Amino acid sequence: MVVGSKPMDIIKNKELEPDFKPSTKTLLRILKTITDKGAEAKTTLSIDTHVNYTRLAKCIVWMEKKGLVESTIDKSRIKVGLTKKGKEFASTLSNDI
Repeated sequence: MVVGSKPMDIIKNKELEPDFKPSTKTLLRILKTITDKGAEAKTTLSIDTHVNYTRLAKCIVWMEKKGLVESTIDKSRIKVGLTKKGKEFASTLSNDI
């Protein structure tokens, strides 16, 4: 299935191109920001990580599929936070760096 590149399509359908592979550097920035600041709205997360919103949306969907993050609705905003598995993974990475 070919997926549209519009951020809302990516977020709503939670589908990615089959060959999508996020960069490790981008994933580390996202994980570090969520670890340091807690769950954040996607727009805020995009600004804080300096990652283009469309790329961020793809990375978030990829991380959700891996069980590292989850999206929750808080006051009509979608926030992204780490799951237990995501916290353990982020902790392991920070200990290795």
